[in-house]
Amino acid sequence: MPGSRPRAAVGPAPGEHHPATGYVLAAIAAASWATGGLAAKWLFSPVNSQTSAWPFPPLGLSVDPVLLSAARAMVAFAMLLVYLLLRRRAALRISLRDLPFLGIFGVVGLALVHFTYFKTISMTGVATAILLEYLAPIIVFVFSVSFLKERLTWTLPGAVLLSVSGCALMVGAFGEGGVTVSAEGLAWGLSSAVFFAGYTIMGKYAATRYSSWTVLTYGLGFAALFWVIYLKGPGDVFVLLSDPKGLAAVSFIAVVSTVIPFGAFLKALQYIEATKASVTSTLEPVIAGIAAWWILGEVLTPLQVLGGVLVLGAISLAQAPVGRRMALPPAG
Repeated sequence: MPGSRPRAAVGPAPGEHHPATGYVLAAIAAASWATGGLAAKWLFSPVNSQTSAWPFPPLGLSVDPVLLSAARAMVAFAMLLVYLLLRRRAALRISLRDLPFLGIFGVVGLALVHFTYFKTISMTGVATAILLEYLAPIIVFVFSVSFLKERLTWTLPGAVLLSVSGCALMVGAFGEGGVTVSAEGLAWGLSSAVFFAGYTIMGKYAATRYSSWTVLTYGLGFAALFWVIYLKGPGDVFVLLSDPKGLAAVSFIAVVSTVIPFGAFLKALQYIEATKASVTSTLEPVIAGIAAWWILGEVLTPLQVLGGVLVLGAISLAQAPVGRRMALPPAG
């Protein structure tokens, strides 16, 4: 209940669980984000001569990406809240002093990640938006080594460099035509990287105080509140959800690209360092590229294949043993 003492750290004690669990959870998050992104593209792409040739033609629903982001946050929050009320009511108990942190986490780490990502897409394109957002591991690495006492070894910067380079190749940054971006688009893209890094770093801090269920539910609640304010009310969301197809599509995306990945990533932060989780999350464009090749008939170039190999190499390098892990200081 509000005002009660916060729960003790819920993550495993150092050495209690193998860190492989954290990598698997971070990989599940990346796969879910990739699946959700592809599902959104499939659900909301118009039906035309090009898309009708896909192995699975799209439904042709028309929804503004920002409205979709708001709707999935609201639906995901409602789903989690109902589940916790019925099955895990204790997970809703927090200290009032943690509300400001959870509010910042929800707005910065959830709502603004999506908002800046879609703004970047509108000014640049999907490939550029993905590339800029996945500069986040660099920010996480610098912050974690400087302030969270992660050990500085050659494997960490090496893994970060490989993962960012792999993402750049995967999204075609060095392919024909390369990537061109305006100053404003660059600013929004870098903002999305900062906010995604903020989600990772704040999630690592939160993992020492509450379960991933608690953090994600309150975070989504504040994210939903942000979207209600931004959209000047929930009316547009209710209109979208009143359509059975819209409700089904949003519910699917809320589960697959919101509840599962954000929850799995938060849980992963209880097992591995923030930088390693951030590097592992760069599997998303790799998985998305392979799935798009298989499901949507898109072509994978040799450079994209090389990019995927670099990302896998980065994750392997991040797992190289470096001695005892440094634990986060207890939350003040």
